[in-house]
Amino acid sequence: MSLLNTIMPTLSRKSAATSAENAPTVKPVYEIKETADAYGVTVQLPGVLKEGLEVTAEDGLVRIVGRRAWQQPAGWTSLYRETADAAYELVLTHDNAINADHIAAELRDGILRVSLPKTEALKPRKIAVN
Repeated sequence: MSLLNTIMPTLSRKSAATSAENAPTVKPVYEIKETADAYGVTVQLPGVLKEGLEVTAEDGLVRIVGRRAWQQPAGWTSLYRETADAAYELVLTHDNAINADHIAAELRDGILRVSLPKTEALKPRKIAVN
């Protein structure tokens, strides 16, 4: 392991088996980008409305759960479905490098964008040399 890997905070996905619910879930497609001030997470949640979305941050975890609003019409039988009729769940772990009080999230057209600001201790600083 390099020195860079030990210094950089970790932001990874935990197993969906740690879910409080026993209902099956689907891992959504997501992307994580890092800037000097924050981590940006983009999650694809097709069919999820604002009312069916839950984003929580606690104890080194950021949990995103999205439930689809679509209901199967009565008497309707599907011949083929490309996606399972299950809730989306994504659990990201971090080493308390996230300022949970300033997390911002926006859902638009099935795309969730979450900004996870870094704590002040992790932000780069310019040091004046005398």
